[in-house]
Amino acid sequence: MEITREKTIIGFIGLGVMGHSMAGHILDAGFGLHLYNRSASKADDLVEKGAVLEASVADLAKKSDLIVAIVGFPADVEEVFLGDGGVLENAKPGSIAIDMTTSEPALAMTLYEKGKERGIHVLDAPVSGGDLGAKNATLSIMVGGDHQIFEDARPIFEIMGKNIVYQGKAGAGQHTKMANQIAIAAGMVAVCESLAYAQRAGLDPRTVLESIGQGAAGSWSLNNMGPRIINEDDQPGFFIKHFIKDMGIAAASSKRLGLATPGLDLALSLYQKMADKGLENNGTQALYKLFQ
Repeated sequence: MEITREKTIIGFIGLGVMGHSMAGHILDAGFGLHLYNRSASKADDLVEKGAVLEASVADLAKKSDLIVAIVGFPADVEEVFLGDGGVLENAKPGSIAIDMTTSEPALAMTLYEKGKERGIHVLDAPVSGGDLGAKNATLSIMVGGDHQIFEDARPIFEIMGKNIVYQGKAGAGQHTKMANQIAIAAGMVAVCESLAYAQRAGLDPRTVLESIGQGAAGSWSLNNMGPRIINEDDQPGFFIKHFIKDMGIAAASSKRLGLATPGLDLALSLYQKMADKGLENNGTQALYKLFQ
């Protein structure tokens, strides 16, 4: 499929913390954009700029040449893609459907096979970078599926991200995202412990961050979440509840692979404590509260 601003209609499903910015970049790039979101009001500003709000996933799928979805949980992915009212039942043969939700690798492979049966090309393309990456169009995008379809869809990926890598067959994008989340999980525990130590030692955490953020300890999480922790900003760039979902998928997948993941297991248990305290809608940096 040749993707052009003049001929290609993009459908976008899911206008959450990241999806809203991602859809906005596609609209700003000059593509015709159709939207669906459970809370229709979240589309108001995009509609004012020229996007078309659809009443259902089915309506959106029928009118779009390339469909992007970024929703919350695997159950949401199943609802959006499968069934009578879903993308695969209603999209045009030859169209491309991209799931950018962090979801289960096995589900990604199911969507690929179901799509193939109907002549619809499905890619799994989860992202990393949080709300900042989505706002700045600098997301890391990891893609699984047919290589030629990945190349066809590249112009859309390049609107939303900077580090765009084809990982392999269907499910490979989701497996890569699991590796990403495993790395972040233990890293966030370390960031919180580090800043808690600085505070207990009577140091200025901003000055500490200035030093260690540029040294061997430097990481995306330290340099982006560290300032939020210091500023007591718990607003979600990424929800704790979604991180728990991701870590649960990663833990189950690791178990199937026969891999021990003690760092992941510890992080999951700590974040579950946060959820038990009613803080599941806070940002992942709120883990720091456990160390105060």
